[in-house]
Amino acid sequence: MKIAVAKYPIDAPADFAAFADKQARWLREASDAGARVAVLPEYLALELGATFEAPVRGDLHMSLAAIQRYRADWIVLFSRLANELELHVVAGTFLLDTGQGRYRNRADLFAPDGAHRWQDKLQLTGFEKKTGVIEGGDTLKVFEIDGLRAGISVCYDIEFPLPVRAQCEAGARLLLVPSCTDTNAGATRVRVGCLARALENRCFVAQAVTTGDAAWSPALDVNTGEATVYAPMDAGFPADGIVSVTDAPTGWAYADIDVAVLADSRAGAQVANDRDWPGQLVPNLLRAKVETLP
Repeated sequence: MKIAVAKYPIDAPADFAAFADKQARWLREASDAGARVAVLPEYLALELGATFEAPVRGDLHMSLAAIQRYRADWIVLFSRLANELELHVVAGTFLLDTGQGRYRNRADLFAPDGAHRWQDKLQLTGFEKKTGVIEGGDTLKVFEIDGLRAGISVCYDIEFPLPVRAQCEAGARLLLVPSCTDTNAGATRVRVGCLARALENRCFVAQAVTTGDAAWSPALDVNTGEATVYAPMDAGFPADGIVSVTDAPTGWAYADIDVAVLADSRAGAQVANDRDWPGQLVPNLLRAKVETLP
């Protein structure tokens, strides 16, 4: 299965039609390259904030409320593109109003057969907490994609090992990570999280990112990072865990992944973090014993 992850440039579309045209161009490029799964970045829907007047697009709370009018069109757009292009599409994330002015950072997954599923972001960053209106999700999911089980881990979520472990114990061998980071430190944290989860669980991790500057947006102001597909750092895979990474200012990183090869690699593995995971859960290791030196 070929995976495509986007290094996606934030623009300022004039209207929803312009935004839709951009999505069609990008996803068609991935489809033409043979991708079966395409991952767009976190906060993708906030690009639609540019369609409103300056007082709205420059205010996070106002722009979150304003983009809700596009929710139905969003679902129609990505459902159509997934069907026409025969792609499974992670359409970045949409900050969805759940009632009473509270929002969840929702990653929508659209399938070629018309199915629509989603995973809400679970953990909130400092920025998201400070907004006072974004809340974390409360359900962890795994999805079937052409017989392959995959989980979605939205940006900061990939830095937490236990929910990802639960997804992998439910059969996930591919983690799809829409992300958005505005500092080199943030980009490094997400990259290290992706590498660590690939190592711990013997799985593939596919991360999409935003790029470019958007001074008009209080959330998408600065963007950094590289779109990357990761694998375990072990026999049969790259020593640095990097299967594919973007090498241009914008564009897609592609990787052909084979879960059978992943499973077979266990036989010659140097280490087996996935199988050895229970070793850290024995009672005497769950709490450290404090000893005082004389």
